[in-house]
Amino acid sequence: MTTTLQAIARPSGGLAMVAMDQRESLRHMFDQAGAGRVPDGVLTQFKRDVAITLGELASAFLVDRDLGGLEILADRLLPPSCGFILATDALEQRPGGPVEDTALDDGAVAAVRDGVDAIKLLLIWRRDERRDARIDLAQRFIAAAREHGVLSVLEPVVRAAPAEERDGSWDMDVAIREAAAELSALRPSLTKVQVPLGGAGEPAEQQAASDRLAAVITGPWVVLSQGVPQNRFAPAVEAACRAGASGFLAGRALWSDVVGAADVPTALAERSRPRLERLTEIVDTCARPWQDV
Repeated sequence: MTTTLQAIARPSGGLAMVAMDQRESLRHMFDQAGAGRVPDGVLTQFKRDVAITLGELASAFLVDRDLGGLEILADRLLPPSCGFILATDALEQRPGGPVEDTALDDGAVAAVRDGVDAIKLLLIWRRDERRDARIDLAQRFIAAAREHGVLSVLEPVVRAAPAEERDGSWDMDVAIREAAAELSALRPSLTKVQVPLGGAGEPAEQQAASDRLAAVITGPWVVLSQGVPQNRFAPAVEAACRAGASGFLAGRALWSDVVGAADVPTALAERSRPRLERLTEIVDTCARPWQDV
């Protein structure tokens, strides 16, 4: 049987997915929360707590293999209704800094097993001399997913090239649209894109920006939450869904203020679950079902 997006979707055909594949960026979040640079075990347990508390509400759960992700699958912490997405990106990242570039982690791809519905690749997109090489990387990733019989989730995150920073020509929203147009045309199973305007637009502005983004994307797409304030993410998701998105794949917007909490399961239940419940309602009401794209 061919795997379809229904493996990571809600019955409505919308996608309401939780991202928990952060690695050094999660450690930095603990540091910022006053916990210091915590050991791997703390990060692994946090991911397990998120899986247990939010998995029953999510249509899919994204996690890395480096910090216990495959153990979440093996230990059956997620219900059958929640699909499993494995991150297969090798990250170039200094401690406390942003991801500078990525590659395909062949070891993670080789770790795909029964129960894995999709693989994900974060791709840093710049207008520089490596642009064609990144397109090749995306194509290799999509081919690897197809070879393993799983879905491909491609996540372009745009960054300014040095020349654009120097001459002031950088426009993030234009870049988000250009990257989405270029990479979604490669036909991954799903494209995961940044929220236009960082979610900061007034309702009419946010809707117009989402419509412009939707007009250039090929195939099903969802939005991510990085860089969007928690209180702006739900309206941004609604605008994207009304423009034609099939939902979201979000991490920080759901659980960032729980990092470092004394009682993580309780904090997740009190803060994160209501957020996810609201977002799933938006998806069921407004998202374009993946089958209709």
